[in-house]
Amino acid sequence: MGRPLGINMVMNAVAETSYGLTPATTFFKLPLVSHSMGEEQALIEDDQLGFGREGLDPVYDVVTNDGDIVIPVDLRAIGFWLRQTFGPPTTTSPVNGKYTHVFTSGAATLPSTSIEMGNPDEPAWSTNYGAVVNSLKISLARSGLLNATLSLIAQGETDPVAASIAGVTTLLRGPRFAQAVGNITVEGGVAADIVSADISYSNGLDKVEVIRSDGRIGGVDPGKGMTSGSLTVRGPRGTLFSKARQKLPANVTLGWTQDGGSLLFTLPRVFLPKPKRQVTGPKGIQATFNYQASGASGAQLTATLVNDVASYA
Repeated sequence: MGRPLGINMVMNAVAETSYGLTPATTFFKLPLVSHSMGEEQALIEDDQLGFGREGLDPVYDVVTNDGDIVIPVDLRAIGFWLRQTFGPPTTTSPVNGKYTHVFTSGAATLPSTSIEMGNPDEPAWSTNYGAVVNSLKISLARSGLLNATLSLIAQGETDPVAASIAGVTTLLRGPRFAQAVGNITVEGGVAADIVSADISYSNGLDKVEVIRSDGRIGGVDPGKGMTSGSLTVRGPRGTLFSKARQKLPANVTLGWTQDGGSLLFTLPRVFLPKPKRQVTGPKGIQATFNYQASGASGAQLTATLVNDVASYA
């Protein structure tokens, strides 16, 4: 038995048909960069008096399983997580072998996921069940690796076992998008003055913290969806500055394209605060807009993924 190494970590995931119940089949093997999933159970210090200075036994508190999964933004696997964040997409027939999957914000119900994390070095495999995506965040830069951070709330985790329960898995991994192929448009025109950006979508999940003997939650309810982020711009001019000064929403898109397909986030109504135009040195002047998107005229966010995957059902 060797020492467990992160390089050998395996993640298998499957969409649940009923919350908290792990299906026996149809697992996908998915790529990951890191994760912090897993159950925790804190201790509560005993408060009884009259038994001397030595403390008494603590009491176990409720069970929590909140954590993050950092994933590469690639051509195929990202579609699984977009489905688990927004709900099933609308998929159109293939054109030249490529399917178009359209995910929209604001679904009334959200899917849950069973996520098996395993390391064959120990070996140890455990499944985080009833996991629902609370938020998805992607940062854009000029260069580097392109990753997404998923924040999830799970109901529980199984005890580790010596073998995977996933059975025969379907590998869902595609060419990775690079930061260098990123593109941002504002009002349909390429925004050449944006030096960095990020986009974050939150489902605003509310834990159903019922009283039950195992200390776990009863589920999660979706709250108000919220899309926000930041745009750091070089120079105090351009469409973003005029929109902010006029207090008008802007149509903003953020995306990446490669030979095999594309991923595009569309935000039809982005409101921009008036930023401070501070000077910190002799180099170029920059300003950061901490924006908020609105769903007053329809979906506040639409994600369009074009690839060769026929279905994410």
